Amino acid sequence: MPSAARALYSSLLTLLTLLPLLGAAPTTAAADPPRPAKRPGGAAGWSLAPAGGGRPSFYAEGTPGAALRDTVSVTNRSTRPVTVRLRGTGLRVGFAETGVRVPARTRADVPFTLAVPAGAAPGDRPGTIVAQDGHGRTATVRIRLRVGGPALSALTVENPAVHADRITYELVNRGTTVLEPRLAVRADGVFGRVLDRAPRTLPVRLAPGRRLRLSEPWPDRPALDAVDVRLTVTAPGGARATADTSVRFVPWGALGAGAAAVGAGAAAALVVRRRRGRRPAGGESEVPRTEVELTGAVT
Repeated sequence: MPSAARALYSSLLTLLTLLPLLGAAPTTAAADPPRPAKRPGGAAGWSLAPAGGGRPSFYAEGTPGAALRDTVSVTNRSTRPVTVRLRGTGLRVGFAETGVRVPARTRADVPFTLAVPAGAAPGDRPGTIVAQDGHGRTATVRIRLRVGGPALSALTVENPAVHADRITYELVNRGTTVLEPRLAVRADGVFGRVLDRAPRTLPVRLAPGRRLRLSEPWPDRPALDAVDVRLTVTAPGGARATADTSVRFVPWGALGAGAAAVGAGAAAALVVRRRRGRRPAGGESEVPRTEVELTGAVT
């Protein structure tokens, strides 16, 4: 085959090889372009932040009973109006308005008041401001409140009483710190001491301004005696208080049966035996189980 013919034949083969690729190119160029992600809009395009900018959260300082003021901003970046409701958690927060309607591309500034509880202990307390729209979406801003004032450890023991098998009383935190009280119990009868419990930590944490009703078991009280009971409570920081009460134990059942003298003598002997046989202070084999009942704030 002449050289010119061979060159023409080679060109035809190359063209036939490329034809499929040239035909596919227009198909690729005609494919649909990728769709961009849908931009958030409507009620989802809003945010909550401290007013003025530059603060990621709120920080406030005050003494017990103070009212602190600040402002929170609701910014609506969407193209539709949004309505949110504001509330506080963990702290006492009062808003100028709780339901806020913010037009599109607008910011609403809402003043609020932070109330420091009158009996608040010195230290830091956390809280949040929460905003929620009609679609259930929420946004929050943290609050850190520092309560100032001197740390005062003080308490009182009130309303002591002796019942059938227990001693009841109330503890009141009159200071500004959380207390972990310790209790000692002593009871003296006609023939000597009939109860002596060494100081022990009670299973309670008493917040400032709170009152607790407690019960101290006394299952082996005397059958016949006149007893003076003293409760002594202490707590770290120097808190100390005492309360006294008196009670008379009389076996009326035995006396009513016509055996007054015999019953009284037997009961007196029982008191003596108990006094002689009692364990040393703090030597009880079992720690008394204190019952606790929260009765509310100081009145």
